[in-house]
Amino acid sequence: MIKLGLLGCGFVANFYMNGLRDVPNQEVVTVYSRTRESAESFAQRWKVPEWTTDMTRVVEKPELDLVVIALPNFLHKEAALLACESGKNLVCTKPLARNAQEAKDMFEAAKKAGVLHGYAETEVFSPAVMKARDVIERGGIGDVFWVRSREAHFGPHSEWFWDPSLSGGGALLDMGCHCVAASRYFIGKGMKALEAIAWGEALVHPVEAEDNAVLLVRFGGKQLGQAEVSWSSRGGLDLRNEVYGTKGVIFTDVTRGTPISVFTLESTGYVVEKAEMDKGWVMPCVDEARVYGYHEEMRHFVECVEKGVMPRENFEDGYVCNAIIDAGYRSMRTRKWEKVTY
Repeated sequence: MIKLGLLGCGFVANFYMNGLRDVPNQEVVTVYSRTRESAESFAQRWKVPEWTTDMTRVVEKPELDLVVIALPNFLHKEAALLACESGKNLVCTKPLARNAQEAKDMFEAAKKAGVLHGYAETEVFSPAVMKARDVIERGGIGDVFWVRSREAHFGPHSEWFWDPSLSGGGALLDMGCHCVAASRYFIGKGMKALEAIAWGEALVHPVEAEDNAVLLVRFGGKQLGQAEVSWSSRGGLDLRNEVYGTKGVIFTDVTRGTPISVFTLESTGYVVEKAEMDKGWVMPCVDEARVYGYHEEMRHFVECVEKGVMPRENFEDGYVCNAIIDAGYRSMRTRKWEKVTY
């Protein structure tokens, strides 16, 4: 039985617990939150036997096989370094860090500690996206030359997201990390990202960070990765990919391509992440944790600990994504193509 310690009791932590429901041979034995009320409530809801407000107490538990970081961006590095100091395998939610330097520090600490490290980038564990990659690997669309990804909703669920000093950035970092990961996954990680150009503005919300952005990333084989992200898009979460190859094209749409549509004058209850309406015509997302990739990534990480092998998405991938997005932010300021520096 693989024993997990969960750091965080918020939005993504609940998705992780949903993702773990059908994963065999694992048990979340302890959970941490910064507040007693949140920790106790979360533990009761998910039947976790122990809760605490002391992060060190979690990572130092000798029986733990894996620490899962589901905390706000500004706590990722602190939590990761604590886990590495205790010699614990670890998984961290996206983005890996607020910037490439923090991500590099986390990656190097994990390598030095000799622990397994996973980057919980749900996009590339979505069943639809994994199927798309399978088609590419079989030569189904020839050589991929352009990937266009869109991630959008009407804004984050917690106040800290709106403060760049805590979050590290706006919509480009928060949602663009998914798009960058998708481009690397479809084009191939062996193809290095060389330079990026980006635009970003606060168009709707009165915030310091950008609530809309577009990012173009040029790869070594002349491939282009295109990210369109928004914190001001109505209608609930919108996740789409278009993958163009020399012999074909692939489209994925996991939120608006749901197999059920409902018209009602009454409330349907929960519809989809960030939904703004539950009446009229609605399109409930079926089994979000699985559709978004939470189940597949958690299953993969647990199996990697069982086998003692490095996850296919790890801190190196998180670091590369942070480096690409950093180049995008530099480009927003200079209005020029900026080299991706590693």
